[in-house]
Amino acid sequence: MKLYSATLSGHSHRARLFLSLIGVAFETIDIDLATRQQKTPEYLAINPFGQVPALDDDGFVVTDSNAILVYLAKKFDRHDWLPEDARKSARIQKWLSVAAGEIARGPAAARLITVFKAPLPAEETINRAHAILSLIEAELGRSAFIVGNQPTIADVALYSYISSAPEGNVDLSIYPRIKGWLASIEALPGFIPFQKTKVGLAA
Repeated sequence: MKLYSATLSGHSHRARLFLSLIGVAFETIDIDLATRQQKTPEYLAINPFGQVPALDDDGFVVTDSNAILVYLAKKFDRHDWLPEDARKSARIQKWLSVAAGEIARGPAAARLITVFKAPLPAEETINRAHAILSLIEAELGRSAFIVGNQPTIADVALYSYISSAPEGNVDLSIYPRIKGWLASIEALPGFIPFQKTKVGLAA
């Protein structure tokens, strides 16, 4: 398997993390976002959306980080990470949507401002981050992980941008359950960290 990814991309880290957690060997091909390599004709031939990550499984290309998580769980029959149970599956899908929605517009967007100098309204973005983090903090009062007492791809989808939220000036110290949840993920066999950037509250 080949994974086209960027070191500072949380979406890329999502895919790398899950591949490592389930013990699948893969080759990383770094895409340089600073030079907009993701928009070159060569890369657009792989992913017409011009985004990372993209997974090439012997010629079958999967784009979108959450789609990659689902693909890998299905391909390797990892029902522990993506249960077949209808109710659990629906709950996982909800949190994948949160990762693509509220997390992207909140913690991820706040980090875009500090790490990539994105012209976004900082106060509004940080407020959105705290809104979704408050909901996740409450959810973690019911179970150790986001969907029950064992990790699923929902946790993988949420982890990267929440763990790096302080880089976007989003304070995690007020969320003790989230901090415990992050530590639980980081203790999993095969865990690989998301590269830190010394900006914002992480400076």
